[in-house]
Amino acid sequence: MIAIHNLIKTYSGKTVLNIGHLEIQKGNSFGLVGNNGAGKTTLFSALLDLIQPTSGYIENNSVKVHESEAWKATTAAFIDETFLIGYLTAEEYFYFIGELRGQNKADVDALLFGFEDFFHGEILGQKKYLRDLSKGNQKKVGIIAALIGNPEVIVLDEPFANLDPTTQIRLKKIIKELSADPEVTVLVSSHDLMHVTEVCERIVVLDKGEVVKDLATSQETLKELEAHFNK
Repeated sequence: MIAIHNLIKTYSGKTVLNIGHLEIQKGNSFGLVGNNGAGKTTLFSALLDLIQPTSGYIENNSVKVHESEAWKATTAAFIDETFLIGYLTAEEYFYFIGELRGQNKADVDALLFGFEDFFHGEILGQKKYLRDLSKGNQKKVGIIAALIGNPEVIVLDEPFANLDPTTQIRLKKIIKELSADPEVTVLVSSHDLMHVTEVCERIVVLDKGEVVKDLATSQETLKELEAHFNK
């Protein structure tokens, strides 16, 4: 379980996150939506200990993320292309991540084989450095790299951005399959309300760093979200 306790983050006196209490149960598929500047990436960055809260804390599997690195063995994420290593090829990067997570090349190859349709012949065997791939193909690499080592918590920030429609459909299938595992918690942020309602069983809306809606996904959720953002 992920638990957020009295989390506040300020920059130059401006509060960008203010979440009193929020719990994400193990096995949930959790969506985070909000306009630009709502605090989505800031929240995920705090969850991954990439930034320090001004006050409060986040627990991942009962471990305070800012006090211990024990949670890292079971958590993986892709926020943006800064997570990649630009001077490596896709294969080199996958094997590097695999080594960090105790996976040998055969383990990694077996995983990659299952995502050939997602790669669509544009990733493996291209002999291109990651920095030379398109934004969409960089995202494909980052998303699949986050799945190496069977993590229990997977954090994806705007995973649908820069992907073509076919790849978006394939990504939704991947997220749904991950979410079907009761041992895996998937956290997704997105500007696309339709995508997030399709893949997440719970959706939280952030506005200026605060939780303004917390919805269990139903047939009415998309309409409710559209109405909220159409005010």
